[in-house]
Amino acid sequence: MNLKLAGLSSALFALIAAMLSSHLTPSAKLQTRADFQRPKDIPYPNRNPYAEKKAALGRALFFDPLLSRTGNVACATCHNPSRAWTDGLPRAVGVAGTPLPFKSPSLLNVAWTETLGWTGKFPDLEAVAFTPITGKALMDMPEDKLIERLRSMPEYLHQFSEAFEDKAVSKRNIEFALATFERSIVSGKSPFDRWVEGEENAIKLSAKRGFKVFVGKGQCAECHSGWAFTDGSFHDIGTAQGEDIGRGRLFPKSEKLRYAFKTPTLREIENRAPYMHDGSVPSLEKVIELYNRGGIDRPSRSDKIKPLSLTVEEKQDLLEFLQSLTDLLPEKRPSLN
Repeated sequence: MNLKLAGLSSALFALIAAMLSSHLTPSAKLQTRADFQRPKDIPYPNRNPYAEKKAALGRALFFDPLLSRTGNVACATCHNPSRAWTDGLPRAVGVAGTPLPFKSPSLLNVAWTETLGWTGKFPDLEAVAFTPITGKALMDMPEDKLIERLRSMPEYLHQFSEAFEDKAVSKRNIEFALATFERSIVSGKSPFDRWVEGEENAIKLSAKRGFKVFVGKGQCAECHSGWAFTDGSFHDIGTAQGEDIGRGRLFPKSEKLRYAFKTPTLREIENRAPYMHDGSVPSLEKVIELYNRGGIDRPSRSDKIKPLSLTVEEKQDLLEFLQSLTDLLPEKRPSLN
């Protein structure tokens, strides 16, 4: 073979290889444990870096019901650590006692989430706090009244002076303190994490098969990707109907985004029922059934959503895998012997 022909053959081989590579699905590229390795550090933005006293102040504010007008609803009411940082309700309920449009999302691993809220209306974590605080149906606390209340409390005056250079009890500093604490809310190490790190007996064989379904036939990793199991994006999975509008609230001319909602993390998913943005699916088994049938077929439905034809065994294996994403306390972990 002459040099020109050899060069042509090499180029043709490279082209074919590139074409084959381009047809690999995202899930096909996520079939190794390393793609789900836990990060070592929590990311904090340069404009609001971590400080211990700021985080402590944020924690105090987060659990204090005095941030609500009635004095009986705190941030932790909807984001309860004992319920995987949500509330166990289909839809959030505030001081008015009436259900809101959406379920309270979990705060697990929000440090890694850039755009927040089921519809993505918050550009960052600092922008979130005063929407629920001042919302009439949520905490119903006017900004000026909250600042006045906190300034009247010597302990808070001291904490703000310790946490911030300007020592001010202000909207900005309340936002920064709460966001700093909330970024510290990180899911614990689960059996799946221990398996990722090489502990072969950390999860059952059925869960390992479920992981293969998750990244393969089930196509779950198309959206629930990375260590936090979310792509941070918005998709119509075929659930919302009628006026239950998702990201289309912000982009009313986009048909594709009309019923698109935030991809939630799957961490601690076993403890976060009911599911979906509206709490309409009561169990993980029914979530799997929803994805298996492909949801409502309509123009706005994500191209990633389609009937899966999972077998009974595959659905059970997938459930076992999802359960392995829940952190277990040492005394509750099954024996590995």
